[in-house]
Amino acid sequence: MIPVEYFFVLSALLFFIGVFGFVTRRNLVAMLISIELVLNSVDINFAVFNRLLYPGQLEGFFFTLFSIGVSAAETAVALAIIINVYRNFKSDQVNAIEEMKN
Repeated sequence: MIPVEYFFVLSALLFFIGVFGFVTRRNLVAMLISIELVLNSVDINFAVFNRLLYPGQLEGFFFTLFSIGVSAAETAVALAIIINVYRNFKSDQVNAIEEMKN
């Protein structure tokens, strides 16, 4: 059996990679992928805390499935927005969206 601490380390690593990618990238698709990494780290935490605190129950796994569904819907909406931004500005960079303010 894999120790629970390994899952926490993996989750923290995914979270910080996602935050770093979101802060440093200027491409909208790369930023969306970084957000998905953060959400996946949350899903791992749901499952691990369920296993740690309530080993015989499945609430954490249901939260994980719900979170995966929400992140899939969020990804679909974000991709639609990114496609519309690309059609209007011919770019998928964040700087192109800043031109909308003017």
